[in-house]
Amino acid sequence: MEGAILTAILERLGSALARAPFDTRAPAGGAPPSWAGASALRDRWPGPAKDLRRGMHVLRADGIDIGYVGAARAARLACFHEVFHVGSGAIEFVPALADAPARTAAMAGIARELAREGALTAWRDELYAVHEDFAAAPLFLLERAAARYFGIHTFAAHVNGIVADAATPAGTGTTLWFARRSPAKPIDPGQLDNLVGGGISAECGVAGTVVKEAWEEAGIDAALAAQAKPAGSLYIERLHADGLQRETIFVHDLDLPADFVPANQDGEAVEHRRVGLDEAARLIAASTGPDVVTVDASAVVLDLLLRYAAFDARSRG
Repeated sequence: MEGAILTAILERLGSALARAPFDTRAPAGGAPPSWAGASALRDRWPGPAKDLRRGMHVLRADGIDIGYVGAARAARLACFHEVFHVGSGAIEFVPALADAPARTAAMAGIARELAREGALTAWRDELYAVHEDFAAAPLFLLERAAARYFGIHTFAAHVNGIVADAATPAGTGTTLWFARRSPAKPIDPGQLDNLVGGGISAECGVAGTVVKEAWEEAGIDAALAAQAKPAGSLYIERLHADGLQRETIFVHDLDLPADFVPANQDGEAVEHRRVGLDEAARLIAASTGPDVVTVDASAVVLDLLLRYAAFDARSRG
């Protein structure tokens, strides 16, 4: 595969992300990328890492930094004086909110108020557990639509739907499924995405999210979805209109039968497309046009391409 395509992919992702997504940090609770070129790719990342948090207020609970909020949002949160103490550069819960249940109840009311003001994306009626380390007990639960507003660290599971051609050398006959997001989705409407992907709610672990989303998004039954193999994790940090995205993506590979055809169950995907790895690379390199792939999914696909050695070694170094 041409090195020019890899360059285009890196330039596109480099303009969207604060740092190379392959630089997963230990508190994320996930394994680092498994392919040997990770450090070389970080060295080649266009431009220095951007400090998106500079100038933001830090949201703390129990002395732990758990979120990052810009000045305008910090000023709005200062109005909730029964919940927060907003000082110079920091937002902390008042002493009366000393445990997870109390903070969860208080944050539910704030999220509802912010939603009424139009400050959040579409209400999801789904709770995220708030913690910096995935393995830690949650400090409180928060409505998913408010995650970026508060800049909390979220976690997701994505699955590469792979069809291998046993008659060809490893990787050369492999094809990959993409899904097109519904135009009604509140985030990245109409863009191409991984076959399966979703945020990990407070009620689900990684494996449970894979099985749940595989059925809802592609009609993959639980027995087949359970065969998805963990392939490491990526870290995404990116500014959006609705706040700061800080997300660890647990990446999985799932080998699918050649005759498998995805069937969306929840209305969130409107099209599926199966392409070769060369075409997958071209898709994630494109920043305009009808077939733009979401930034998150593009990072997941790039990780797959590098693990499959789809790029010539000279173009990676």
